[in-house]
Amino acid sequence: MDVWKVLVLWGLLEHLVLCLCQGRHTLPVLWIMPFTDELGCGNITETTLPAVHLAQQHLRKQPAPLGNYELEFHFANSQCDNAIGLKAFFDAICHGPKYLMIFGGVCPSVTSIIAESLQGWNLVQLSFAVTAPAFEDKRRYPNFFRIVPSDNAIHPAVIKFVKHYNWNRVGILTQDGQGVSEVQRDLMKVLLRANIQIAATQNFIGDPSVSLRILKENDVRIIIGLFNESTAAKIFCSAYHLNMFSSRYQWVIPRWNQRNWWVNRGTVNCSSLSLMEAMEGSISVDFEPLSSKETRGISGKTPQEYQKEYDQLCIQKGVNSSRFHGFAYDAIWVVTKALTRVMEAMRHNEKYSLHHNYTVSDEELSQMIIEAMNETTFLGVTGQVRFKNGERMGIIRFTQLQDGSEIQVGEYNTIEDRLDLSKNMRFTAKGPPRDITMVLHQRGQINIVVYSILSAISILGMFMASSFLFFNIKHRHHRIIQMSSPFINNIIILGGMLSYSFVIIFGLDGSLISDGSFEILCKIRSWILSIGFTMAFGAMFAKTWRVYAIFKNVHLKKKVIKDLRLLVVVGGMLLIDLCILICWHIMDPLRRTVEEYRTEVDGNDVALYTLLERCESAHTATWLAILFVYKGVLMVFCCFLSWETRHVSIPVLNDSQYIGWSVYNVAVMCMIGAIASVLTRELPNVQFCIISLVIIISTTGTLLLLFIPKLILLKAPSKFAIQSHQFKLSQTTVRKDQWRSSSISSAGQNKTFWVEDNQNYNELLRRRVVELDSELEEINMQLDGIPVSHNFPEPCSEYVVITHADISEKCCTLPEDSRTDDDLLRDINSPERIQRRLSVQLPILHHAYLPSIGGVNASLASPSTPLDSPAPSP
Repeated sequence: MDVWKVLVLWGLLEHLVLCLCQGRHTLPVLWIMPFTDELGCGNITETTLPAVHLAQQHLRKQPAPLGNYELEFHFANSQCDNAIGLKAFFDAICHGPKYLMIFGGVCPSVTSIIAESLQGWNLVQLSFAVTAPAFEDKRRYPNFFRIVPSDNAIHPAVIKFVKHYNWNRVGILTQDGQGVSEVQRDLMKVLLRANIQIAATQNFIGDPSVSLRILKENDVRIIIGLFNESTAAKIFCSAYHLNMFSSRYQWVIPRWNQRNWWVNRGTVNCSSLSLMEAMEGSISVDFEPLSSKETRGISGKTPQEYQKEYDQLCIQKGVNSSRFHGFAYDAIWVVTKALTRVMEAMRHNEKYSLHHNYTVSDEELSQMIIEAMNETTFLGVTGQVRFKNGERMGIIRFTQLQDGSEIQVGEYNTIEDRLDLSKNMRFTAKGPPRDITMVLHQRGQINIVVYSILSAISILGMFMASSFLFFNIKHRHHRIIQMSSPFINNIIILGGMLSYSFVIIFGLDGSLISDGSFEILCKIRSWILSIGFTMAFGAMFAKTWRVYAIFKNVHLKKKVIKDLRLLVVVGGMLLIDLCILICWHIMDPLRRTVEEYRTEVDGNDVALYTLLERCESAHTATWLAILFVYKGVLMVFCCFLSWETRHVSIPVLNDSQYIGWSVYNVAVMCMIGAIASVLTRELPNVQFCIISLVIIISTTGTLLLLFIPKLILLKAPSKFAIQSHQFKLSQTTVRKDQWRSSSISSAGQNKTFWVEDNQNYNELLRRRVVELDSELEEINMQLDGIPVSHNFPEPCSEYVVITHADISEKCCTLPEDSRTDDDLLRDINSPERIQRRLSVQLPILHHAYLPSIGGVNASLASPSTPLDSPAPSP
């Protein structure tokens, strides 16, 4: 409908009013509004005229004095243009009657210019459609009133709503535009005054996806939106793709002019159903356009009855409904009541005045109208009508989108500062969402049962190591223990005991000891583990190196590697450890630190954070890398030596093969422990179990491999002696026997031990010579046709040493009681028979056995021969 049709309509309406108002006093009022849909302001005049018409009809039915006055409207079309609106205002003031008030005002820019000049014209303005927060400044707009609540009027309601659900953290999403920044600033001030944290504030112009993503990264769950319905589709489409809806998020948004805007409002990326799913449960906050209470107001009608009459009138006139129609209806009542009160006051003063020419100035009249407006209060169709500093103290309504429909779930009374929420409020989860992911902190500690079990195992391991140490010291002079270097074994045992003690110390955390004690243990841990590993593994490395050095003695020269040299090797390794550890603890000391790990998030939006105590310094990784590289190279080299000597079994060294197995065991366990300690940093119980088991298994395996065979051999020494010196008549076996013989001289330091051992070993060689001699004699007898007796006596237990000087001596003298056939034996031991046997045995003894005997030449000499004297050539 264009402006001319509006004017014609208003002319007819005015004529009707004048006809009905015969005998009534008219009150001239200037109505300045846009009459068209220009600049997006909408034709509010057209949609609110039915409400104004109803208000005037209902006022005529009121008793005196209210029924004695009738508002006479004069229209000015502002067209939402500053220049046109200002010119229309001045033309109306200059050419029209003297107006008592200005009614209307929609566009903030035009209304601002006019309202700012009202004081100069001694006029008062009442608007029913301007919601801009700028008009709250009464220093600029002292004569401006509005019956519709300001955009900022919803902020106390929002604060009350947020506080009701104990939300203390919100985010703000704002669309850049005219007037929005003022609303945002006021909202932030109100939130901060209420001690509500603003987690993030995001403004957007085009695509809101980036702003929403930032809100999500800041863990914002309660989002207050300041945007219009034209942008809402994009916002909720982005929220749908970012999963920022459902039970974990709560949207608090303004209510817009268009109802059910989301229906058939799909975007390129989202359908209408997706938008509805994203908006489900969102809360809209807006002033109440019509009271929901079925209470009769000043007009004698309930809001529902008025709504019915208004809808019928809109249908008759063919116009749409307006969200401001209730405020326009109540505004007519406010203006009529205020002006009636002023007129009655003037009539009263004129009647009882001492001066017959009683008059009031324009300024006085303006003040009287302002006072009457501030004192006006009644129950209208929009609720309780009351003004405070020109601002409406009204009702703020809360609606929630449920299953595609808006359901009123509460209201906030600005007069009483009271929030009433109905039972219609619904949340998708068991209750309202949290304003932030609920963070629960707990101290990450070792399970006391796990710690007790592993500590008990470690203590048992220490008792076992102590028993082995006692056994090793007690039997240190025994031949079997002597051959395995008991002092080096003691170092291995002490290293194992330190490793066991590390398990007990490693499991102590803040739940068992104080923070100060924990920091001291931080320093002790690194020393115990590093030194314990070096003592145990370093000693095994030294023994493996000795086996390798002797095994690689291809020239079969006498090679002596005493225990003192092994101690020097172990000491060198410990010295390297000490240098690294001292530099570490002086330059970058270890400190107690607490790390926070997010370990679990459940469906109720709860995050569990574990606080783990660490022993760390500024450059812990660097120092650990140095230790790992040093010990890693050592393990690799030791594994190489063990591999090279994997087929070597040296009885005089007693435990060479067991040492090799222990090296492999420790190397594999150390690699597992190093990898597990890195991968399980966030799992203290798992880390403690893996590291402790690695230490316990490797240490226990090493000690058992080294000492269980010794315990067995002490129980059966004769079996050990027989099994240790079996020979095969192959070239490889002969060379191994030569190598065994050469290594005997380097296995110990005690002269008595070497003499006794060499004599025993020489006895075994003599027995083997006699056995071979008997077998050879039997073969010769068969060749000569002499019958062989199967009851040939066992070799004698007394032997003669075969040397170059006396090779013609008889090799064996049989006991008297074993001679069953004297003649036969006499013939066997005759000089001819001996001559024949020696002619065959001599090359064998010379090329095969004599080198072996020569390897232990100390045993061929007399007991008085010094151990280190040079041996004669075989």
